[in-house]
Parts: sequence; structure tokens; C-alpha cells
Amino acid sequence: MPTPSTPDSWYRAKEGLGVWEGKGKVVAVGIGHSPTARRWDWKPETSVGAWAILAMRKAIADAGVSPDQIDGVVLDPGTTTGAYWGDRQIPQDFLDTYQQTDDKLDGIAKLSADWLIKNMPELTNVKFTMYGQGCMSNAIVTAAQAVASGQTHTCLVVKGWHNFEGRYYQGGANAEATVSSRNKYGAMWAGPASFTTAQQFQRYLETYGKNHDMMFNFVNTETENGLLFPEGYWSQHRPEHLTREDYVNGRWIAKPANLFDNDIPIMATAAYLFTTPERAKDMKQKPVYILNHVADRIKTRGILPTLEETQFCAESNAKKMYEGAGISVNDLSFENMYDGFTLFHVFHLEGLGFGGIKKGEALDYFENEDIGIHSKYPISPSGGNRGSGRTRFWMHTDCIQQIQGRAGERQISVPANVGVSGGPFPYGGNFTVWGSSPD
Repeated sequence: MPTPSTPDSWYRAKEGLGVWEGKGKVVAVGIGHSPTARRWDWKPETSVGAWAILAMRKAIADAGVSPDQIDGVVLDPGTTTGAYWGDRQIPQDFLDTYQQTDDKLDGIAKLSADWLIKNMPELTNVKFTMYGQGCMSNAIVTAAQAVASGQTHTCLVVKGWHNFEGRYYQGGANAEATVSSRNKYGAMWAGPASFTTAQQFQRYLETYGKNHDMMFNFVNTETENGLLFPEGYWSQHRPEHLTREDYVNGRWIAKPANLFDNDIPIMATAAYLFTTPERAKDMKQKPVYILNHVADRIKTRGILPTLEETQFCAESNAKKMYEGAGISVNDLSFENMYDGFTLFHVFHLEGLGFGGIKKGEALDYFENEDIGIHSKYPISPSGGNRGSGRTRFWMHTDCIQQIQGRAGERQISVPANVGVSGGPFPYGGNFTVWGSSPD
């Protein structure tokens, strides 16, 4: 039977739903990461499929369980946002190394549950598989709901990214002679991926009388936090610091989003092990409770979200997160929201009200307050995509590690009791509230 995608009914997309019925019934225990690379080197053992298997095995070992205890696998089958296979020839040594499915690109430019299970013979008891389409944020909420509803009790959650040589976003639909679907209303004007956020941010600057350079302290904090993330790309390959001069003189990608406001595409894979609190008692690591998950399904009136729609979206997401977890902003220890473009964080913080930040105040807060890991209100302690490379999963890993007390040099100074993470944003993201206890 083909692996299904997450049913729409599983997403908590509306305000007023009350406390999530699964609160405290699902925990994250194990974590597994592959190495990182800028691009694939064409070796079978460094393909996205190989690294997914490696990350899954690491998560199993980290949790201290045996593979035959795994009864569920949830993943995002897509493994790129901009690097496409095109007309390349699949290396014969890759075909010889792994068992193949009917899709010739499985394990090399996408992932399927079937491919992973075929190539992990130790997974002998998997009975549940599902696709959380888009990114790790969707896979996490899918797995959380699956465990909470009893469809799986020990579940691996997987997200892989590939990256090939060549220009980013030059393949797929962008390589077609014509533009189809709803994309014809926006993509036809071209522009880099950050241009939508840049337009919203430009309106923000004009509305509140701010300037782009006020982002420096936030971007620099993410850079430094990323260098403390040993699993990340910059820490492993390019331990480079950022100066204010570098930032304010960075070349524009989509003004006012410059080079340092954009993340770098890389290859990497991560996996987590979710289970029930009862089963976690016999596992190796401290359980991290999932207190709530929500979805952003707000529709926009036009082709692109306006500033006002973006702000409304951020506020609504925060309300849903707090309500479903039965908490308030005062309960948050730290925040790890999505930063695919650093400018997103202004909207996230103001929507959450974290640190008392209100509309129009985030940039002043960045300029005048300590936002680092030893501050009263740690902001993006993971360093996000900016700090470790484009994956959309560093924020989730950090939430789990912070609450487990395993974040190493990134460990925040305040007690790590409740954190939030998720994305992308706006219109379409998924968000999770993590806690050190079920309450």
C-alpha cells in the first residue's frame, strides 16, 4: 500500500481548538545527524539516501533502543528546494550499492519510506509510514499526531536534503518554457526566493521608521550560535565570524535582504525518535514532551502576503501555540522559530510577544538588548539556517537538546523548560511547543 500524506484533519490550523488532546503523550528522545556538505561528491555513501540511513541509525542508537522496536517512519519525501537532477546519469555504483524502488531517483534526489525500509533490513517491525510534505516541521507534527493517536508507538522522523553542482533554483519548474498553476501570478516576475520576505520587510522598515542595519546583532548572534553547533555546516567547514562592516556592506540579494540574510544550501540529514512517555522510561535520553503542534493555513488576499497579513499570521500562530499547550508567553524559556531568511524573525518575535517585544520593536530590541544564549530571553539559540546551513531542522534539534541539557556550548543559562520552533512562514508552516514536563 502506498505511503499516504498527512490528512488535513490532523493539522491544528484554527484558533479556539483548546488544549491539544495529545499534550504530554508524545516525547522526543533520540537525535541523529549526518555530516554536512556543500554539494554531493557523487559517492554512494554520501548520497541523501545513505545519509538518511546514517541519521536514522544514529537516532536509534542515541535513544538506546533496538531497531526491532521501531514501528513507524515519518518523513518528507522531497529533498530539495532548488537543486534538481535534470538529465544527469545515475552512477552505476549507487545502483549497485542500494536496493532500488520503481523511482530511479529514490535515495539520490528524493526519499521514500519504501526505499529506506528496503535499505535498512534491521527495521523488521515497521507497520506505519506517512509523509509530512515540505520540511521537518511538517514531519514532526505528523509523527506527533500519529503517536498521540496510537498509530505508532516508536517512530523515526526523518528529513534529508541533497544539493548538486550548478546554480540554485535553475531546474524544475523554473527551467520550463512556460509558467503554470498559481505560480504564473508570481514566479513569472522571477526574483530570488527571499524577495517576498524582502518586500514585507521593506514595508516594515517604512512603517516603523527603522533601517536594515539594525538586524546585525541578530544575524551575528545566529552566526556565533551556529559556530557552536558541531553538527552544522559552518562549524564543520567554514568557521567564519561576521563583522558589522561585513553585514552592512553585504551585497543585496533582494533589497533589503542581503547575502547574510539568506541561508546557504547544503547537503545534510537529520532524524529523531519519538515515542510514548511510558516507553521512554527505559530509553537512554531524557524525554522531551511535545505540548502542542499547530499549522499555519491562513490564506492571503493577493499574490503575496502583505505586511499586515504577515503580522496577523504570526500573531495567530502564537495564539494557537499557547492555547493548545495551555501556556502563555511568560512560560517560554527560549524561541527557535524558522529563519530561512533572517528577516522572518522580526515577525515571529513580535507575534509571540517573546521578551515583551511588541509590533515595531524587534529591531530596537536587537540593537539594545542581549539576545544571546546567556541572556534572560535567548533568541534563536540554534543559530538556525543562517548559522548552520539550509535544512530547517537545526531549530528542532536545538529545542530537544536544550531541554535535555545536551546543547553543549550553546546551552542557555536560564532553565530550558519550554521552547517553540517551526516554519516556514507565512502561509503554510507547522510549529511545535516542546517542554521538559507533560504539564
